[in-house]
Amino acid sequence: MNTNAIAKPQPEVGQRYFDNSDGTVTDTVCNLMWSKATLCDEEVDQREAARICSSLDLGGHSDWRLPTDHELLSIADRTRYAPAIDTEAFPDTKSDWYWTSTEYKGDSSVAWFVDFNSGSSSYYRRDYSDAFVRAVRSLPPGQ
Repeated sequence: MNTNAIAKPQPEVGQRYFDNSDGTVTDTVCNLMWSKATLCDEEVDQREAARICSSLDLGGHSDWRLPTDHELLSIADRTRYAPAIDTEAFPDTKSDWYWTSTEYKGDSSVAWFVDFNSGSSSYYRRDYSDAFVRAVRSLPPGQ
């Protein structure tokens, strides 16, 4: 047994977001890991947003993806405004739109996005370069 091993910090009981100190944040409620930072400086279209996520190597993981609408809405906080998110966990979040991977069922050329100005959601053409990017990955159960 290695007694010199340093224990990895763990979230406190009841703590929703845990900063992993490697550019990632774990959501202990939804069992998801998020990129702490917004992944682009300029707005991009949805195809570029998905490419940015799938090519990401962050926190020792390479299985990043563009979140679904439900996943991204789960970190929106409607008790806050501009930005409508926990800014301790996600300090550089822009009060603007962020892409999701969820297609609008009425038209495959359209996808949903989340507005972190107010915490609302809407949809627009996938080729429209007017939203930012945050990546997510699912965590194995119990992690």
